[in-house]
Amino acid sequence: MNASSPSWVLKVEDLDFAYGKVQILHSVNFEIERGEFIGIIGPNGGGKTTLLRLMMSLLRPKRGRVISKGSTIGYVPQAHQFDPQFPISTLDVVLMGILRRLKWYGSFSKEDREKAYLALEQVGLSDLATKSFALLSGGQKQRAIFARALVAEPEILFLDESFAFCDVPTKKVLQEELMRLNTKQNMTICMVTHDLEQAVDLVDRVLCVQREVTAFKSADVCEHFAMGLYHTPLKSASCRKGKKGKR
Repeated sequence: MNASSPSWVLKVEDLDFAYGKVQILHSVNFEIERGEFIGIIGPNGGGKTTLLRLMMSLLRPKRGRVISKGSTIGYVPQAHQFDPQFPISTLDVVLMGILRRLKWYGSFSKEDREKAYLALEQVGLSDLATKSFALLSGGQKQRAIFARALVAEPEILFLDESFAFCDVPTKKVLQEELMRLNTKQNMTICMVTHDLEQAVDLVDRVLCVQREVTAFKSADVCEHFAMGLYHTPLKSASCRKGKKGKR
């Protein structure tokens, strides 16, 4: 990739970030191309979530910059916080992803509601659209939050440990949907994950965050690294884990 490439959708240049005097990220440089599936991995406290927030412009770097081509983004967090006493349906939660389209008189259009139903169908929850969100199981809630990100039809989808507390059926449904979005709709996906084997199996490239950021093709990630054993070097011709199931 190079600075003149027309295919990149997000570029990070000479980025530093610190919380007070604690340096979190140093001299970070990379580009993400349109349609890439990126896994962001690294040890706890290494700066994965911080990097994701900088990429989403939720934080400002101490030095350097993040350049985006103005793409619409979607975001799936690790946890969701809703007042269990608040009377909101599953469909209403999904519609929160397109609040900017809400009419001045406080009503979504028929088209917006149809898109919300379609997003629920994508995650297998269309039959629970009118059910109270508070009554959903943990896995169903995470599917609804995923649908909330999809309803905005994002060009870049950011996920922050989004499968950390999912049950196996939910994880399977959401992973399959991610693969469909990436391969069929050419959606760019950036996924922070603690599941290193998942990252290696699903993604095109891996960004390892350990204060600095190192990029690898997933097929070149060392077998030990895929098991969570962070070391240097992370890439070795004699120690590789092949990628499965990706195009």
